[in-house]
Amino acid sequence: MQQWPEGPVADPKAARERYTADLRASRKALREAVRADLPVAHVGLGIVMVASALLSLFTRPIAGVLVAGAFTALFLAALAVMLLRGARGLNAARRAYLFSFGWANWI
Repeated sequence: MQQWPEGPVADPKAARERYTADLRASRKALREAVRADLPVAHVGLGIVMVASALLSLFTRPIAGVLVAGAFTALFLAALAVMLLRGARGLNAARRAYLFSFGWANWI
């Protein structure tokens, strides 16, 4: 038999509801902490473009093309996943864009 923190007279349904509510609250806090907005994603895209241009200038041009191509592939893969999950049109593109370039929020 499972031991509940409240003792042997604990209500398993109430404990499960508390657990579900706590889990929902912690997931909401995590979503708020890692949320990215479009201006932040634009900054991320700008960083990728500048880094790609600098790599092309100071090393071989293929290095800049590889960086830009990698992020393009990431965006297209994220877009495919969003479309497969049911997001459509501009909403799918926005979500893929935020996923691909929203990392600038942590800089």
